[in-house]
Order: sequence, then structure tokens, then C-alpha cells
Amino acid sequence: MEFGVLSTAGIARKAFLPAVEASDHAVGAIASRDGERARSVAEEYAIPRHYGSYEALLEDEGIDAVYVPLPNGLHAEWTRAAADAGLDVLCEKPLAADAAEARAVVEHCRDRDVTLMEGFMYRYHPRTERAVELAREELEGVHSMSATFKFPLDDPGDVRLSPELAGGSLMDVGCYPVSVARLFLGEPERAFASAHDSRNAGVDTDLAGVLEFGDGASARIASGFDSQLVQRYRVEGENGWIEVEDAFDAPTEKETKLTYRVDGREGTETFDPVDQFRLEVEQFASAAESGDPPRTGGEEAVANMEAIDALAESAERGEVLTLD
Repeated sequence: MEFGVLSTAGIARKAFLPAVEASDHAVGAIASRDGERARSVAEEYAIPRHYGSYEALLEDEGIDAVYVPLPNGLHAEWTRAAADAGLDVLCEKPLAADAAEARAVVEHCRDRDVTLMEGFMYRYHPRTERAVELAREELEGVHSMSATFKFPLDDPGDVRLSPELAGGSLMDVGCYPVSVARLFLGEPERAFASAHDSRNAGVDTDLAGVLEFGDGASARIASGFDSQLVQRYRVEGENGWIEVEDAFDAPTEKETKLTYRVDGREGTETFDPVDQFRLEVEQFASAAESGDPPRTGGEEAVANMEAIDALAESAERGEVLTLD
């Protein structure tokens, strides 16, 4: 598969381009609204073609699929545009600015018969797969979990602080705790959250919330831009627990671990270094070829956005919300 990349965003340069290079696939073109920037990145990463507009890249007949690492508020627009060009789309999380927009994007891609996948790379890491297996086979009566992703955001001009571009800690990193809570507990029925805007930017810079599930289970969710880096989750059952550190943006250069205690037996499982972005790319290409729904496809993206919307609205209104 030959990819076109819409934007020279940091995640594209630091994670996606090296991941594709390590795979059997290739990046054929990259675009930026700054043509010189596109040229510079293309030269640095030996990308054959570069464009000074996103529209020009979508007209490139040599590419098969598009990777969209643009700011959140632009994901839906350019995913639809790529689908209109008949291109499969791997879009960074979150797929859209809200659930209604996500539903429209999913329907748009379905109508144009293109593969759509949301870029939750942690879902493709062997450790995540093992944690799910361990919870399913060993934990009894799973009733709660906690999940946190926080880091210090120092640049006051960062797009993640822009309400017009669907910024905020919940959208940027809180979407991971929401995703992992749903992965282990299913779909929530109620949500409650509180948020703080320490920068007076118009978006949350810190959020704490609770998702409640129909069987009485609950998940504590936390995200933020005002703390040192922490990314972890812990799943609790009647007979034990599973805990994962460096949970979402897992390191590629060293081993990763999960720890557990089940029926009084404690253990640690270690996983060899792996590039979860490469695994994501390979799964995307496989889904596009086979036509099978991706693990993090459109319906999954919509369900995650519904939970995110509920937490955001709860924080704004100061009350518990029921999800439809």
C-alpha cells in the first residue's frame, strides 16, 4: 500500500513515517499548507512527492490511502475529502469533533466504499491484547477500573488548546482512557465529569470523570495538560487485578510489562519491544485489502465519541448524563 500523508504534524514525523518505513508499505506523498515545509520533510524522509496543498495530494493517482494527522477539528473534513477521492483513510484519533460528526463521516465513507480506521495504536500492541485475554479468562466479576493519561503541555499556542479545532485534554489524551474503559467494561450508560481550564483557553486542561455501566461496573477517567507524564490503567475484579503502566504511548525501544494478581497469585508478563504504529499500519492495510472491518473502525469511533461527548457535556452542565 502507498500512503499519502495530509500534514507534516509531529506525530506523522515521529511515529507514522518511521512505522511505514519499517513495514512492507510506503509513503508516496506528503502535503502541507506550507509547500516549503512539505518539501523539507519529504527530503528528510525520502518521500518521492510533496505538495503545497492537501487538495493536490488527493489528486495524486499513485497513492492508495491517506493518513490524517491534522488537528482534531479538521479530521472529519479531510477524511470525507479523501473518501471522495476513492482513498482508504487512516485517521488519527478522535475521528471527529463530536459523535454526530463521527456518524456522518462513517456513513460518508461507507457510501463511497472505502476503508476507514481510527488511529488508536495502543489497541494493536500485544500487551493490550494479552491484558484483554487475561481479564476475560482469569478475572471474575470485573467491576471497576481506572485509566489516566496526562502530560505537561507547555506551548501556549498549541492547537490542542484551541476550541475551534476541538482541543482539550479529554479530546487529545482522555480519549484513550475512555477507549480502554470501554474495551474492558463495554458501553457506558451514565457519565459524570468535572473539568478545569487553567489556561483560560476555552478548553479543558484537566478533567476527571466517571463512566457507569449497566451491570454496576464503573470506570474512573482522568486526563490533563498540567501534570507530569502519567499513562496507566488498572482493571479490578472480585478475585484480582491487572495493571499496565506506559499504557497508551508505549515505548518502542524497550520491553513493556503488565502486572497482575489473580486468586492470590502475583505475576509480571514482559513483552519484547514493538512499534505499535507499525502494527496499526499493517492491520489497516490488511483490512483495506480484505474488506473486513478494522478493529478500530468507524462504529468503534462513534461509540467512543458518544462517551466523550457525555463526559464533556456533564462537565459543562455539572450533572450526571444518561447515554442513549
